[in-house]
This record gives sequence, structure tokens and C-alpha cells, in this order.
Amino acid sequence: MMRLPRHPSLIIGLAATAVFVALALLSLVWTPYPIAQIDIARRFQGPSGAHWLGTDFFGRDMASLVMSGTLTSFTVAAAAVVIGAGLGVPLGLAAAIWRGPVEWLILRGSDFVFAFPALVVAILITALIGPGAINAVVAIGVFNIPVFARVARGGALTVVSLDFVAAARLAGLSNAAIARRHLLPNIMGLVIVQATIQLALGILAEAGLSYIGLGTQPPATSLGLMLRDAQSLFVLHPFLSLVPGLVIIVIVIALNLAGDGLRDALDPRLKPVESAA
Repeated sequence: MMRLPRHPSLIIGLAATAVFVALALLSLVWTPYPIAQIDIARRFQGPSGAHWLGTDFFGRDMASLVMSGTLTSFTVAAAAVVIGAGLGVPLGLAAAIWRGPVEWLILRGSDFVFAFPALVVAILITALIGPGAINAVVAIGVFNIPVFARVARGGALTVVSLDFVAAARLAGLSNAAIARRHLLPNIMGLVIVQATIQLALGILAEAGLSYIGLGTQPPATSLGLMLRDAQSLFVLHPFLSLVPGLVIIVIVIALNLAGDGLRDALDPRLKPVESAA
């Protein structure tokens, strides 16, 4: 059982992430102002009691936009992680338990996907099927699949040769049953650690796609879309870019701290795979 006081990075990372997740979820029911409320007379205002983070070029409340944008970024990244883990982990377990041609096909498929820069092909996918948050989820999720497949296979290979797996075979359990009952529970720590890494990379990827106009589309907002809208005003009003940019940086750092802390707390030998996103 892990002792949290020994892992300050885990505590800091989880606490910071929890704050942003709470703000994102709060935006579902409340924001200081509606994100679509335009007030030209109040545009470019600095932080104040009425507008905690000021207003943008349309007079919209920046705090409200950050809350809603954080929700979008987390939602897209989390959905992409679910796709990657939901498909990649079973593939990795299949490669480890069946070996032979099955393992070869899965590994060659992973090599093929890894051969191309993830963000570049994500741009290609969204350009072909159209911009939007859902298409961004698909594009990012596709590149999470081989990451989780390799992580699951590597973890499962260290378990599949152990005595209790051999005993399960002698008891007549099928490969699928062994993978479900014995391999999966023993690699869940590694999968969870990798999920935090991919969540951070997914937020960066979503911000990149939205920044170039292929991710979230108005009237919805995201942190990347806020950066795109503010880029032409950076010299005159740098605050409009600094706010969403700093939020992205802090979220990614918090998730990486949480991932490193979880790795050390669960098993210091765990080595997450870095995606090319």
C-alpha cells in the first residue's frame, strides 16, 4: 500500500489536476458569465472584481471561457485515452498471451502508426473528415492505441511466465480467461500511469488542433481555440494569450507530476511509453 507523504509530486500533481477538473465540471452548471455573452463596451478589460481574469476582444469573460475551455480540453483528451486504452490494452494482452503471428501483426501495426508524427497525421485525419471536437477525439485516440498496446504487452510479458499463470493453464483456463483474470489486474498500475501521460499529451494535441482550426469549433471553446483567437492581438494585449497558455502549461505539468508520482508510488520500475504526439 502506497504512502502519499513519501510522494510529494503525486500529491501536488493530483491536487492541481483536481482543481482544474473541479473548475471544468463546475462550468457545466455555472460560470461567472455565459461564454457567448458579448459586451463590446467592456472588451480588453483587465482583471477586476467583476471579471476575475478580464475580458477578451468581444467583451466575453475570460474566467468563464477558461472554465469551459478546460472542460472541452479534458473531455477530448479523456475520451481519446478511453479509446486508446479500450482498444490498445486488449491488443497488447493478445500479443503477450497468444504470441506468434498475432503478436507479429500487432507489433507491425504499432510500428506503422509510430512511423508517422502523431500530430501531423491527426491534422490529416481531421482535414479529411472535417474539423470538430469529435473528430479530434478520433484522431488523437487512434495514436493512443499502439501506445497502450505496447505498454500492456510489455507488462503482460513479465507476468505471463510466472507460476500462477502456468497453473491457470493446467487448470484448463483459456488464453482469453487468463488474460482477463490474471494479466489485466497485474498491469493495471502501469496502464493507469500511462493514462495520465496520454491525458497530458491529449490536452496538448487538442490545443494544437484547435489552434490551427481543426479541433473545437465556435460557439464552443477550448484552450487552444482561445490561443488562436488571441494570437493577432498578442503585442497589444498579451494577457489574452498568456491566460490560456499558462493554464495548458500548468495542467500538463500537474498531470506529468501525478504520473511520475503514481509510477513511484505503485512501482518505481514502471516505465511509461512516451507518445510522439
